[in-house]
Amino acid sequence: MRLSELSGKEIVDVNRAERLGVLGQTDLEVDETGQITTLIIPSVKWFGLLRNGSEIRVPWEHIKKIGTDMLIIDFQEGLPIKDGEHMDG
Repeated sequence: MRLSELSGKEIVDVNRAERLGVLGQTDLEVDETGQITTLIIPSVKWFGLLRNGSEIRVPWEHIKKIGTDMLIIDFQEGLPIKDGEHMDG
């Protein structure tokens, strides 16, 4: 699958049933072989303003399904964010 095919898809957490962001507004960590290892999703609040510069880091292996409109992730509570903090469920 090409990166251009992923762009614009919504990222949805199946455990929280909430939208985390849109691929294309996220950063990707890529290893030396060119494989995507992590999605880095900025945490936002109302009106698209950043909340303390925090981010959600989702390892690629937690992506369960890639559909035509969205990526479904399955991630446990205590999702790590920037600076070693954790999101509260």
